[in-house]
Amino acid sequence: MFYLVARFLLRPLLVLVFRARVRGRENVPATGAFIIASNHLSFVDSIVIPLAAPRRVHYLAKAEYFTGSGVGGWLTRTLFTALGAMPVERETSRAAQGALDTALGVLRRGEGFGIYPEGTRSRDGRLARGKTGVAWLALTADCPVVPVAVAGTDRVQPVDSRWPRPHRVSVTFGAPLTFPEYRGQAAKGRPRRDVTDRIMEAIAELSGQEKAGWGQQPAPSAPPAAP
Repeated sequence: MFYLVARFLLRPLLVLVFRARVRGRENVPATGAFIIASNHLSFVDSIVIPLAAPRRVHYLAKAEYFTGSGVGGWLTRTLFTALGAMPVERETSRAAQGALDTALGVLRRGEGFGIYPEGTRSRDGRLARGKTGVAWLALTADCPVVPVAVAGTDRVQPVDSRWPRPHRVSVTFGAPLTFPEYRGQAAKGRPRRDVTDRIMEAIAELSGQEKAGWGQQPAPSAPPAAP
């Protein structure tokens, strides 16, 4: 009930602040688990995408967003809770596996989980090659992946900017991807790499971004990025 009320109150942000253009909402499955895999341009991506999606999408967020004091701490905690964010400790030795386990728990409940396969925000607007955590989740949970492209959020709150500013954004939900040929192969490196590359190709097609470092060996897989 709290989520529904908060979403109703926050949805006007899409029009009043972000002037959002949203396309492809019908591509998000009406029932069952699904993964939202998006490019990542700004902190506000994790606000815009959940508000634009027709179903609740959980993201991981730094634990300190849920522990602040005073009015500011309450507002931050309320906002992230309303948007379906889940706290994660990022500095512990088990943080990576803990993040993946948390995400898997969401999917096994038949809900939606959002992930940025690049692992971090783009600082130059280009699309980095994805890390394979997204494929591990998709193959382990055996659920569809909806590729998503956001645009304009880097103008709302550029990297290292303290405060957001009004600017038009767009969110495009692509057709869901499934990988039945790799079912049960989440532990194998080649299937994970192939699935990840196919997801990133779909994101690139939606976003029109220039690719960066796709011809190089990717860094080791990382957990879902916390905004």
